[in-house]
Amino acid sequence: MNKAMPSPKRLAHFEELVTHDRQFSGFGVSLAGMDEVGRGPLLGPVVTACVIMPPQPLLPWIDDSKKLSAARREEVFEEICRCAMFIGVGEASAAEIDEMNILGATRMAMERAAEKAPATLCLVDAVQGLRLPFPTKPILHGDSLSYHIAAASIVAKVIRDRMMAKMDALYPGYGLGRNMGYGTAEHIRAIAAFGPTPMHRRTFIGKFLRERRSDP
Repeated sequence: MNKAMPSPKRLAHFEELVTHDRQFSGFGVSLAGMDEVGRGPLLGPVVTACVIMPPQPLLPWIDDSKKLSAARREEVFEEICRCAMFIGVGEASAAEIDEMNILGATRMAMERAAEKAPATLCLVDAVQGLRLPFPTKPILHGDSLSYHIAAASIVAKVIRDRMMAKMDALYPGYGLGRNMGYGTAEHIRAIAAFGPTPMHRRTFIGKFLRERRSDP
C-alpha cells in the first residue's frame, strides 16, 4: 500500500472534516455517516453505506470519494474496512428503482444499510425522511463536509464500482467498466445497437428505447 501522506492542502481539509464531526456527541463511539452512489446511472443498483469510525486511528486520506483516484479509493476502502466499528451496505436494484423512483429507492437502500447500526445519530448526505431507530441529520454536500459521510462515500463507491466490473464481464459492449452505468455516448450507442440488459433501469432509458424502435 502507498503510505504517502496527503498534501498540506488535503490534510487541512481532512482536519476540517474531523472537526465538523467532533461537534456531534458520539464521535468515535456511536456517530455514523451515510452516503449513496449510483443515483444517476442508466444501469445497476443504487448502493449505500453506513459507517461508524473509531476515535483512532483517524485516516487522513478520507475525503469525498469523487476527489480520490480509483487506486486511492481502493486503498482507503481497505483501511476503512480494517478499522471501522461498523459498516453496513444496502442497495436497491434497477427493478426497485423503476418501481418506486430513485429517491424512494435510495431511502430504502439507506434504511437497509443502517438498520443494524449501533448509532445514536447518523449524518446523511442530503437525504431526508429515513425510517431508522435513531435520529438522522441531513447535510447538503455532506461528503465534502463530514469525515463519516466521506468514509461512507468511499465504501459505497468502491463496492458499486466492483459490481460494475462484474457486470461489464457479463454484458460486454456497454463499456460498464469505464462508465459505471452512466449515460455516456458509448453506453447510449450500445443501448441503440444491442438493446437493454436486464440490469438497465427502464424508467431511465425510455427515450433511448423509443429512438431505437423508431430507427428504420
